[in-house]
Amino acid sequence: MPEKIAPKALSWASVLEEKTRAQAVQTAGMPFIHPHLALMPDAHLGKGATVGSVIPTDRAIIPAAVGVDIGCGMDAVRTQWTAEDLAGRDLRALRTGIERAVPLSAGKDNRRLIDSAAARVEQLERLAGEHQLDPARYAANWTLQLGSLGSGNHFIEVSLDTDDRVWLFLHSGSRGVGNKIASQHIAVAQEQCRRQRVELPDRDLAYLVEGTAEFDAYLRELRWAQEFARLNRAEMMDRVRQQIARLMGAEVEAELEVSCHHNYTEQEEHFGRRVWLSRKGAISARKGEWGLIPGSMGTRSYVVRGKGNRDSLCSAPHGAGRMHSRSAARKRFTQQQLREAMAGIEYRDTDAFLDEHPGAYKDIDQVMVDAADLVEVVHELRQVVNVKGD
Repeated sequence: MPEKIAPKALSWASVLEEKTRAQAVQTAGMPFIHPHLALMPDAHLGKGATVGSVIPTDRAIIPAAVGVDIGCGMDAVRTQWTAEDLAGRDLRALRTGIERAVPLSAGKDNRRLIDSAAARVEQLERLAGEHQLDPARYAANWTLQLGSLGSGNHFIEVSLDTDDRVWLFLHSGSRGVGNKIASQHIAVAQEQCRRQRVELPDRDLAYLVEGTAEFDAYLRELRWAQEFARLNRAEMMDRVRQQIARLMGAEVEAELEVSCHHNYTEQEEHFGRRVWLSRKGAISARKGEWGLIPGSMGTRSYVVRGKGNRDSLCSAPHGAGRMHSRSAARKRFTQQQLREAMAGIEYRDTDAFLDEHPGAYKDIDQVMVDAADLVEVVHELRQVVNVKGD
């Protein structure tokens, strides 16, 4: 059962750092929260609003409660192959092939659009026209960012489930262009609140009011960035499929495909009222809905189905959730410790990933125990190939 940590805040996190709790309680105190904020098991400190929180707002949106990586999420594909099919094949060649096919930076080193990316760029250009948006205003090279992974906790993995079936799994979002869009609207919200002399407990809780031009502009650009993120993941997954097809000598037959955002806003009905529901580091988990909950680097990930828990606002965690900041993790862990944690997994052995050591995150097993009344686990995955960006 969740813990009531404030009049309008419920928490499913058994491990909850005090500053994170205080931040969630502060957000829950905003006057337009309805019915309550739901804090997920992977909750940790974020900018303005807690990562791992579900924030329902009545006739207002807090841009920082969506976050700067708009539309960030995961895609997964179950293939026709098994561990036996992979046995004896060169997984290092698969990893390096993926690293060549998918830009690991923000896309600044891209020189041209391949055909599949160009088609998706055309979709986004049409959508930008409909939404009265010029993406180049935010990022001149936005078209070259499509199909790029980025760094941090974004990843591409080849995994096996408990039946030894091969899965392709990746995590990324709206890249630099989404970040710029989000940052711009956070600044607009702050200026609006300043002009209206709104007293805020944290300036990053600045909000936009429904019915204003600023609110409408944010919503249009937010939806465009969410679609960019979805197409960005689809483009990368196509390239990953091509690489494993080259290794296996046959095209991928996708037996199950799952895609979900975890940084986004949608209008939903909860407890009798239509609200703007911002999931910041949380996934939708309506009854029977497929979802993805990745562990940290080197640990297990989960393919789940939602239970439609009403109190959680039909939501679930989006991953393990950080325990240590990136700078703290780099001081705490060594490259040898990372090697030990990644034993048996094909990955790029570099100290650039020390801040992604699994010890920098919450225990994914505990997160899943805490989420037991939110989702049912359908497939448990273990990594065999891991790709990350510097």
